[in-house]
Amino acid sequence: MAISSLSDLLEDQLQDIYSAENQLVEALPKMAEAARSPDLRQAFEDHLEETKGHVERLKSIFQRLGVSAGGKTCKAMQGLIAEGEEVISEDAAPMVHDAALISAAQRVEHYEIAAYGCVRTFATQLGDDETASILEETLEEETAADEKLTDLAMSGLNEAAANTGGSRRRK
Repeated sequence: MAISSLSDLLEDQLQDIYSAENQLVEALPKMAEAARSPDLRQAFEDHLEETKGHVERLKSIFQRLGVSAGGKTCKAMQGLIAEGEEVISEDAAPMVHDAALISAAQRVEHYEIAAYGCVRTFATQLGDDETASILEETLEEETAADEKLTDLAMSGLNEAAANTGGSRRRK
């Protein structure tokens, strides 16, 4: 697809996000299963349900715009998920493992926040307030997911990881 207008760019980037969200639908159950903390497991399971909703919202946007949802693979998400899979397979103390899972998940959330922020801005610039509103709703959910992960880390999980035997602290 030649990208010769902001409208073309919006379509291209929406297809990229659609690919990213579908990859996450596959990855989040694995992250939930790998989590040792019940709260972290629940956060991943909750975000899986939200992510399925994001896919449905994107489908509705494609339908409204009369464009295809498929045709693009989000390589950035492939890389982020590959890093998450490395974390899952690491032999680490439980709290350290969960801290690493949170780190990997937040990288994903930050990518999504950036992506949704851009496409929302494109839709606004193009005068498509309905699409912009739908994208803003998802952007708010992605931001809330990131904040929840930070809260989990700061509520003692990172401290427990820091107190795990063998920790090296700089003085």
